[in-house]
Amino acid sequence: MGRQIAMVFDLNKCIGCQTCSVACKVLWTNQDGRRDMWWCSVNTQPGRGTPRDYEKMGGGYDAGGSLILGDLPHPDDFGGASQFNWQAVHTSGNGGGHTHLQPTDRQPTWAMNWDEDQGAGEYPNAYYFYMPRICNFCSKPSCVDACPNGALYKHEEFGVSLRDDSKCQGAQQCARACPYKKIYFDAVSKTSRHCIGCFPRLEHGVAPACVRQCPGRAVFVGYRDDSASPIHRLVEEYKVALPLHPEWNTEPNVFYVPPLSAFMVAPDGSIDESQRRIPLSYLESLFGPGVGTALRTLEDEMAKRKRGQPSQLIDTLIAYQWQSLLGPFDRDPSAIQW
Repeated sequence: MGRQIAMVFDLNKCIGCQTCSVACKVLWTNQDGRRDMWWCSVNTQPGRGTPRDYEKMGGGYDAGGSLILGDLPHPDDFGGASQFNWQAVHTSGNGGGHTHLQPTDRQPTWAMNWDEDQGAGEYPNAYYFYMPRICNFCSKPSCVDACPNGALYKHEEFGVSLRDDSKCQGAQQCARACPYKKIYFDAVSKTSRHCIGCFPRLEHGVAPACVRQCPGRAVFVGYRDDSASPIHRLVEEYKVALPLHPEWNTEPNVFYVPPLSAFMVAPDGSIDESQRRIPLSYLESLFGPGVGTALRTLEDEMAKRKRGQPSQLIDTLIAYQWQSLLGPFDRDPSAIQW
């Protein structure tokens, strides 16, 4: 076995700005056939996600380790981009607003983060949070197992799943097998596409674009076996970073620090500090039964800092030095002749 990279997204710091999504799109999915792809997406939770209702489509492995071929998402479930009447709006010359922005080529019914900020709950206890999603760099990648043409494989040095385009015949069994539904079909090249962890950047010691570009210092990257890294500290030592849907049994290597929401407002208008707005049951449905312990650990460490005591965990999450987010991939991309 080779090494395995991992990422941690701190959902308490993600502001939903989509900088990671746009950085990925500019770098990887701005070509013909990929216009509607979002290898990195940031969705509002609770929400139906992208593709729409992906959590109900199946894939991964059952409890006995058998491969599950789930549903293949329909293109309408991914949605896509429209062309807009920008020129008409900007040159109409009327301040009365008679020319409104509208699609000129299609009327989409879904797109990435279509249900942005909709959330759940009722006033005054409504809630939502943002959750970035990319390929999970699974240790047991069902996409690799499902490919009938041997086009997908795990890279030994970094642990990302890569695709040999010369072998891919567009069977899309990988998309059926991936329970996270982060595999797209390129109708131009007739091949499937997915996040590869910015593999060419990793080879040069540069962090993936989504990590490097995050303005909120919300994303960590590093190797799972590096005991001195923030990844190890958050995942293995403090156990506050958890995988998404571990019950799908692909052993994902993308982890999430769960969100600490505001306290509930009682009917009399007072603050009930015994309950937070995001139901624990909902977070458990995403991150498994360990999320309650993770939240308590976060609260305990925050309380220590408020008492003036040191906390290695809080210092790690704050990331005073942005380079600490990058692990061994801290090389400046502008200094490289690509």
